[in-house]
Amino acid sequence: MTGAATFYVTTPIYYVNDKPHIGHAYTTLACDVIARFKRLDGFDVKFLTGTDEHGQKVEKSAEAAGLAPLELANRNSANFRELAGILGCSNDDFIRTTEDRHRIACQALWNELVKRGEIYLGAYEGWYSVRDEAFYGEDELIAGTGGTKLAPTGAPVEWVKEPSYFFRLSAWQDRLLKWYEEQPDCVGPASRRNEVMSFVKGGLQDLSVSRTSFKWGIPVPGDDAHIMYVWLDALTNYITAVGYPDTSGGYARYWPNVLHMVGKDIVRFHAVYWPAFLMAAGLAPPRRVFAHGWWTNEGQKISKSVGNVIDPLTLIETYGLDQVRYFMLREVPFGNDGDFSHRAMVNRMNGELANDYGNLAQRVLSMIAKNCGGTVPSPGPISDDDRELLDAGYGLLGRLREAIDRQLYHEALEAIWVVVRAGNGYVDRQAPWGLKKTDPARMATVLWVLAETIRLLALATQPFMPTSSGRMLDQLAVSADRRHYGCFDSVNALKAGTPLPAPQGVFPRFVEDAAAG
Repeated sequence: MTGAATFYVTTPIYYVNDKPHIGHAYTTLACDVIARFKRLDGFDVKFLTGTDEHGQKVEKSAEAAGLAPLELANRNSANFRELAGILGCSNDDFIRTTEDRHRIACQALWNELVKRGEIYLGAYEGWYSVRDEAFYGEDELIAGTGGTKLAPTGAPVEWVKEPSYFFRLSAWQDRLLKWYEEQPDCVGPASRRNEVMSFVKGGLQDLSVSRTSFKWGIPVPGDDAHIMYVWLDALTNYITAVGYPDTSGGYARYWPNVLHMVGKDIVRFHAVYWPAFLMAAGLAPPRRVFAHGWWTNEGQKISKSVGNVIDPLTLIETYGLDQVRYFMLREVPFGNDGDFSHRAMVNRMNGELANDYGNLAQRVLSMIAKNCGGTVPSPGPISDDDRELLDAGYGLLGRLREAIDRQLYHEALEAIWVVVRAGNGYVDRQAPWGLKKTDPARMATVLWVLAETIRLLALATQPFMPTSSGRMLDQLAVSADRRHYGCFDSVNALKAGTPLPAPQGVFPRFVEDAAAG
């Protein structure tokens, strides 16, 4: 891939005291789709995920489980690595914050900040939430029961007083605002950008970036009594994975084109603290941070106490991997909150995948098998109706690029389904089953136009449904080296006379009885 344009996409690194749930799967899938799309489109892609293994929360969870922190981290990190595999994700790297490469990067970043006068020793006194691993001002707290105070997230807080190193965040207010203004797409969607800018305009306080009350973390260089604040540690993973502190090689290649995909609850860390740390160290801020919404379950907020946490492995076992991938990125505009419901899932599977797309492909391929000797038919003169459908197919790639670059997955899928619906309308108008007797040459043209349209649809859907799209391309005898987006044109159209395998359905209908059984 020498000389190819680069693209770097990251998931947040997931806390190891958590069990993988639908939110983790959602972020990881969104990153996988864009990584796959960019690879197919000729980019040199790096896709990173991993686990965040330090901090007081992990230390306490390990203690409660009767384990050493590293034992807990080893066990639970494996769950997230396994999830990425089960989701069919194509990540190039899986980082753990307990790795030596990460400790080296974190301490190098710390030393650079100290060298530039951005970190100083003081004392911290204030409210801290162990669950959020975050400090809060008095004005941010909300009232709990019995006169207690809670973080704005509802997490318990405790009053902390200890020596601490501080990062001069207050000095970065104007420079952050200048960055947001000059790079309007650095934070998305627009609602999150506005939220972040409002927070920064409200005034920034210097940030405590070390702790002495527990030991599970990366030691501050030259002062082992302190460990680094878990967010400074965790965020650094993104540059660790591209080779920092070496700023040549992978860092120089990938960092200028990084996209951080995060949940909306951690946008402040990624779009305020992280760019400030980087700029203070003389490094470029991330190119783009995109924050997506949360899922509810059948209209209810998801919580462990209610017992309605959605296990992505159960979803995949029930509905199928590609079906889950499709639904999660089709159901709601990425960036908004979404609701998972069994009925919505089945409606998408049966209405769009089985009826619209699957049935189109099955009808066409079955007619070719039956009426064209099982080979790609030979097209004759192309009519206006034929040209309209083909142009819609060939024009898809431009629309997909625009939507994917803005993380508008639902718009990308809707653009694909416009062509699916157009294909079904064309079948009904042209009625190739009736042309067999009256005009077999015209029938061959119609079936070729449809088969070529299905090829384009299968190419387009690969990032979202890689296995199903691969099976569709197999049935059109498209070789593995002709499935990239350089083949999204008429030059690479299906060749008449190419033998095709016997057609098989790719998207089965979901039958309720089967699930109940």
